[in-house]
Amino acid sequence: MALSPCPSTASNLKSSLKTPFLPSIRRYTHLSMSAPRRRPAVISSASLLSVEAGHREDVLTAARSFVSNCLSETHLELTVPGLMAKARGKVRDIYEGKGYMVLVTTDRQSAFDRVLASIPFKGQVLNKTSIWWFNTTEHIVPNAVVCSPHENVTIAKKCSVFPVEFVVRGFVTGSTDTSLWTVYNSGRRNYCGNILPDGMKKNQKLPANILTPTTKATNHDVPVSPDEIVEMGLMTKDDYLEVSSKAMSLFSYGQQVALNHGLMLVDTKYEFGKDTDGNILLIDEVHTPDSSRYWIASSYQERFNASLEPENVDKEFLRLWFKEHCNPYEDQVLPDAPEDLICELAWRYIFLYETITNSKFEIPSMEESIHESISRKVSEVLQSL
Repeated sequence: MALSPCPSTASNLKSSLKTPFLPSIRRYTHLSMSAPRRRPAVISSASLLSVEAGHREDVLTAARSFVSNCLSETHLELTVPGLMAKARGKVRDIYEGKGYMVLVTTDRQSAFDRVLASIPFKGQVLNKTSIWWFNTTEHIVPNAVVCSPHENVTIAKKCSVFPVEFVVRGFVTGSTDTSLWTVYNSGRRNYCGNILPDGMKKNQKLPANILTPTTKATNHDVPVSPDEIVEMGLMTKDDYLEVSSKAMSLFSYGQQVALNHGLMLVDTKYEFGKDTDGNILLIDEVHTPDSSRYWIASSYQERFNASLEPENVDKEFLRLWFKEHCNPYEDQVLPDAPEDLICELAWRYIFLYETITNSKFEIPSMEESIHESISRKVSEVLQSL
């Protein structure tokens, strides 16, 4: 059965406008794109869409007006009866009520194991993107989603979460300390149980997709091998084998879908848990620009041959900006990201959502605060569950 928003708010996630063809991103990059189709995406034929005049500029203008109105903090335990604060992640605020988990995706932007900024519309884009992918991949693995009562919110089943993140990679790339390129460039050829060939270049496609799990440490994820996961008691061998197989299948399918839409899914991470009946479920988020790296397919080979960075549609360019202007791992105080950079990232996230889902992102109204809207809709839905 396909996942859906909660009945009272289903119309909020409906859309029917076609995806825009991306114009030049001027000072940041130039992108081109083929159009997506609804599922089954892996067998759809891509077609080129014409430019929707002014769409990018409209989004950037809206983003600038929302810079000071981002959803950076939530306190639903004070406004929703019966809801208890559970945890505050780098991006998500998690609550518990009536036997369900309420996950609020904020506009906080994280990288280098810390929050860097708040990005207009980011929380809504991530949540809506995940809902689309949860729907699209449930033939591979069931998930914990119950409904989505608000564009920033997912209500999910309570699960016992595996303390392992399943990171799947298709390319040697990245800029963080745990990125595959950083590790490879340091000389390591055995990473999380994967033997890597000599002579590879940054951003090169791997001979085959690989799984590089990490432990879910509080401040910094630690790469770990499959044997170590079992030896440390993080997962049973049977659970690990089942989850790792599902993770590889999800990534392979995601790559096919992305390529049909003119994108390359480069790497991503998945999280899994068990429900009260012992069923393994996909949780958290799926193939978002926060959890995944996306490149433009049409220009990849030419740029790789010229030793240029691929054109990306994720937060990598924000990571690179911070690495150029500070030491994001060690500096206690980081510089503020320029507003142009923040708005550009808002546009890229929206572009990715529209391209993947073949729908148009609706700019939220400022008539009601986001926090008040979330509180009201979550209260309504929890009363009906």
